[in-house]
Amino acid sequence: MNRTTIAARTLSRSAAPLRSAIPQGARALSVLASSAPLPRPSRYTLPRLSTPSVAGAVRFKTTGSWGPPIVTYEELKPLTEQPTDDILIVDVRENDEVALGSIPSAVSLPLSVLKEHLSSSYNPGTFQKEHAFSKPLPEQKMIFFCRSGKRSATACQLASEAGYKNLRNYEGSWLDWTRREKEAESNGAAGYKGDDDD
Repeated sequence: MNRTTIAARTLSRSAAPLRSAIPQGARALSVLASSAPLPRPSRYTLPRLSTPSVAGAVRFKTTGSWGPPIVTYEELKPLTEQPTDDILIVDVRENDEVALGSIPSAVSLPLSVLKEHLSSSYNPGTFQKEHAFSKPLPEQKMIFFCRSGKRSATACQLASEAGYKNLRNYEGSWLDWTRREKEAESNGAAGYKGDDDD
């Protein structure tokens, strides 16, 4: 017997008590029945930025669900005030919605064309002409948003399927952004006293 056979038998014997607790139909799907190791989900690991910047101060958190990692208003706001090439903020709403307003420094890539335009077969020159920004590379860090966060979650899934790994969803999206900006504006205005006031 070779080492592989001995190791397989040892593993099989040590897993036997666990297998008996798993129904027969589920065993075929279990990790124990798999001969190949399962890949670790890379979309939940966060790469470290090489240079200190506003983008480096942003911490992303994940939801308790299986959805994409999310970004909050507090994390996104500094990126809009000091845009960086490290992180791309992508509005996936349709053009007529974007015309009514968008988050500062965001680029538009409507969900209706996102899957096709992020595919590896889509021409980068055509992408540049249609969207007025360079086609992102698969390692590009991107934060997606829409009106309420649902289409942006779908955008994260579609981009992931196209090979993009560093994806985040601004869960509150445009509705949260406008509400928070109005709150900040009214709080700032209420506390402001002009130069002429004594």
